Amino acid sequence: MFNKVSDITEALAGQQYIATDEISTAVFLAERMGKPILAEGPAGVGKTELAKAWAGATRRELIRLQCYEGLDESKALYEWEYSKQMLYTQLLRDKISQLMSSAETLAQAADRLAAEENVFYSMRFLLPRPLLRALLSEKPVVLLIDEIDRADAEFEAFLLEILSDFQISVPELGTMKAKSQPIVILTSNNTRELSEALKRRALYLYIDYPSQESELNIVRLRVPELAPAVARQVVEVVQRLRELELKKSPSVAETVDWAKALVAINAKHLDEKTLNDTLTVILKHESDIQRARRALSSGKNTREVGVR
Repeated sequence: MFNKVSDITEALAGQQYIATDEISTAVFLAERMGKPILAEGPAGVGKTELAKAWAGATRRELIRLQCYEGLDESKALYEWEYSKQMLYTQLLRDKISQLMSSAETLAQAADRLAAEENVFYSMRFLLPRPLLRALLSEKPVVLLIDEIDRADAEFEAFLLEILSDFQISVPELGTMKAKSQPIVILTSNNTRELSEALKRRALYLYIDYPSQESELNIVRLRVPELAPAVARQVVEVVQRLRELELKKSPSVAETVDWAKALVAINAKHLDEKTLNDTLTVILKHESDIQRARRALSSGKNTREVGVR
């Protein structure tokens, strides 16, 4: 389907995702080699959007596992539906009683009950979570393991079996192999160092803030109704704000939000008042807002943030 890297670039562009050569190459190799992608970089640079765009481009289902501290196997892999098991037990009470009635000893009764365990520990009562859903899917899916750096190291270690062999072990059912190998994209905001074992199993991709021209292309693609001159001003301001010492630099998603906000207020140009009034769209800490406003307060520093 995709014979060269440029085909990937075009497919992603069709989903309004502007990919660098590095991004397109990583996706191309992931498809050809069947390896996961580990995408690291600052928050909001398009790591999650890459998975969404690739799922859209290939018409595959996107299955997302959002990681967080304390995430364990039961939330990521599967759970037994105990309430459903109890309901079936009640409904089959007479049958169970009939089965047990002819047992002469307690041990014999226990053995008979144990022989029927596969009735209650079968796929009928298994509730698949994202990882198992991806493995059991009849068609290939895109599995997004989002913000893996937020999960504990123990959970990261648990993923190794899945990423190496695309199989998992369910004690009651045995080893379950993937019916169709998913394309896996893991994202990390670098809040902690990931293990070398995890990195060895993946194609590494670092996604940084885009260049000025790339970000301008993103804004034009996502917010075509914004005047071209204003779009360029927006990107210039965001690019230069990222050079300031901020708690949180504006993300690409926030650049797009800001462009949409300026369209909403029918801004014809980005002057100092408009910037001041809409600064909270791109800056989310009071100290960052004050720092940016101080940069706007003098003519010398006005040039620093790109306002003409």
